[in-house]
Amino acid sequence: MKVRASLASLKKKDGSIVVRRRGKTYVINKKNPRWKGRQG
Repeated sequence: MKVRASLASLKKKDGSIVVRRRGKTYVINKKNPRWKGRQG
């Protein structure tokens, strides 16, 4: 999982979902778990 300043490039990927947990924003991708990211 990468910590990034911007998740825009990750959320454009096919099958990605933006989730907010505990004040942090996560991008989860079930199709390709390589594209996981956290912001905040």
